[in-house]
Amino acid sequence: MLKIATRDAYGKALAELGESNPNVIVLDADLSKSTKTVDFAKKFPERFFDMGIAEANMIGTAAGLATAGKIPFVSTFALFGSLRVGDQVRNSICYPNLNVKIVVTHSGLTLGEDGASHQAVEDIAMMRAIPNMTVIVPADAEETKQVINLAAKYDGPMYIRLGRPQVPVVFDESYQFAIGKGAVVHQGSDVTIIAMGVMLSPALEAAKELQNAGISARVINMSSIKPIDKELIIEAAKQTKGIVTVEEHNVYGGLGSAVAEVVTEFAPTIVKRIGVEDTFGESGKPDELLVKYGLTKEHIIKRVQEIL
Repeated sequence: MLKIATRDAYGKALAELGESNPNVIVLDADLSKSTKTVDFAKKFPERFFDMGIAEANMIGTAAGLATAGKIPFVSTFALFGSLRVGDQVRNSICYPNLNVKIVVTHSGLTLGEDGASHQAVEDIAMMRAIPNMTVIVPADAEETKQVINLAAKYDGPMYIRLGRPQVPVVFDESYQFAIGKGAVVHQGSDVTIIAMGVMLSPALEAAKELQNAGISARVINMSSIKPIDKELIIEAAKQTKGIVTVEEHNVYGGLGSAVAEVVTEFAPTIVKRIGVEDTFGESGKPDELLVKYGLTKEHIIKRVQEIL
């Protein structure tokens, strides 16, 4: 199966976007080779600004550019583009509702060897709690490309969460991403698995194994975390016996919490959340960390069986 890192897809999409939209400006915090904004920098050096290790200043600069009619894409690692700049994101971007796109990479445990100090597992919880912010977590390269192109057309703050490792390409060009919409990628009637980002592929693998065992599992790709697809969640809650959420993020405040909020209000059912269990990560290889912290197809299968 073809594997491409979502950050690589971002770099290519951003460089292509620069050709068609002269208002796109890119800012980075001394990490352009890692975030892949270097692709844009090579083609459009006059529209690329390396702000150095000064992330808060970078956010403020992006806000200023947005007031002048530019479309700033701001990139750094997820931890630095969320928690480190929380004040600036809230007060300089979201409060005035400015058109700034924060596109972060190296999110979650799969950042790997850099360890807990760099592994953002709290960022979605923070960003979805800020008024006016839209939060998107693409699952693969194709979806990332579509998200970046749509972000340039969408007027308002966006937080787009990308990863470091290569992940399987799930979608082709026939797929259409839409803000506020999830997508059923595997039909099922017994139970629903709702996944985001890097966890979509393990969810699909789990569904296939469950199918072999006579269990029909619906799989939903929920890349739009805020706004979230309430209708699709309610439908799943009513049509299946329960929901399992899977995310490379703390179980508090992320996808699982967002789904549970919808379910408890509109269609009560069992929700089992799989994620980082309110702990910090550690240094290690991405695949080994996913196993240690319970983010695998085996854990998904176990939660499904618990519901049934």
